[in-house]
Amino acid sequence: MIATRRPKLELLSEALVERVVEEGLALLERHGVLVENREALGLLSGAGADVDPATGLARMGRELVEDCLAATPASVTLFDRTGTKAFTVGGDEVHFDPGSAAVTILEHAGGTQRKAMTSDVADLYRLVETLEHLHFQSTALIASDVPSPIADGFRLYLGLILSEKPFVTGTFRIEGFGPMKDFLAAVRGGENELRDKPLAIFDACPSPPLKWSNLTAQSLIDAARAGIPSELISMGMTGATSPTTIAGTLVQHVAENLSGLVICQLAGRGAPVIFGGSPSSFDMRKGTTPMGAIETMMIDAAYAQVGKRLGLPTHAYMALSDAKINDPQAGFETAFGAAIGALAGVNVISGPGMLDFESSQSLEKLVIDDGICAMAYRLIDGIAQRDDPIALGLFEGLAPGMSFLTHPHTRRWYRQEHIPAGLADRDPYEAWVAAGRTSIVDKAHADVQRRLAAHAAPPLAANVRGELDRIMIAYARSSGVDDWAPPRI
Repeated sequence: MIATRRPKLELLSEALVERVVEEGLALLERHGVLVENREALGLLSGAGADVDPATGLARMGRELVEDCLAATPASVTLFDRTGTKAFTVGGDEVHFDPGSAAVTILEHAGGTQRKAMTSDVADLYRLVETLEHLHFQSTALIASDVPSPIADGFRLYLGLILSEKPFVTGTFRIEGFGPMKDFLAAVRGGENELRDKPLAIFDACPSPPLKWSNLTAQSLIDAARAGIPSELISMGMTGATSPTTIAGTLVQHVAENLSGLVICQLAGRGAPVIFGGSPSSFDMRKGTTPMGAIETMMIDAAYAQVGKRLGLPTHAYMALSDAKINDPQAGFETAFGAAIGALAGVNVISGPGMLDFESSQSLEKLVIDDGICAMAYRLIDGIAQRDDPIALGLFEGLAPGMSFLTHPHTRRWYRQEHIPAGLADRDPYEAWVAAGRTSIVDKAHADVQRRLAAHAAPPLAANVRGELDRIMIAYARSSGVDDWAPPRI
């Protein structure tokens, strides 16, 4: 039997990958990065980096960067809330999660956006829990009815109550990391248990070009010391905050990611780090950052290829759209991104459900996108040889004009070769009309309602729920939010 070939997309030649890496290393050594965190500067200085304490500029030599690269694990294993289901983040494994930190929710009725509320966040978590092809949750919505000082922790608190899937999350304030880590440790059973079985990834975004803020650098340090994976989200905008050429943006992307990786390793050698990003092809005419642009997707696939060359797990913001509603643009941009990301072997693809330049989430889009993700997974499964010979034996005794509908071979292999249509319409026109001429968005809305009505949150031990409440209340009090109380969910 001939082994199945996994289809793979590589946009860069080996020579160009090497050149991008070389120039990224040279950029760190000659120009350096601006680091606004004093603790990070101290770590860098102690490791031999050329640090200017007055300006915060840190230049990192090749030897230091390569030593830190060698210490970084090639893969990360995440576990669900129960600690029994494992997910490998590395190699060419692909996992989708909703695009994170949206501030609005798209209303199905009227197609208008509004600020998200706690009930919307809860519905999103419940819905994603039912979606087979979204392996991870994310803190995908920011609830406007939650005081901003505790908004980061609240998102994770609520998610851990309502979901068993691993989370992609992040802090808004330095003070937020401690309570968020405590939430995870409470669920896992202790800090050592959390280190052994990570439940969440923390995003950390450098400010392009080549700067780590006090907040994001501290997140790297805190996560590394806790054994929590950091996902580095470089966000260069071509021609605005990064070079206008794709290759030039890749050089900056490498330098930003590697500088973050160095900070992680100096804070905790062997810390898990994911080479990620959310760069964009800046639209000079509109002054916007289109995540659905083909050039944005090309940057994503290319830096993922570089990350694999460096032996690191990878991440990208893909499978999302800049459209404002669930229209054809939302479909084609999301599908392009999901397919390209999967073919590129991006390990964590953040984006499903997301619209409007990463600012809005749609429950209907989430269920539509789950079907798109299913197609992407089928694509990378490739075409297998099921029989030997492949087909010659099937034609023995088969008269010309006969069909394979009742053939045992069809029954044996159909479900493995062909995935269900999901919400996609495959009815003949007359049947579609007779069924009410329903659009995929209307079908998605009905599916959302059905899933939410049928789903019950996975049970959480009462003592664990009590500890989550205690930590959240303490975080609120320490943040000056004295009247906060746990929601009834």
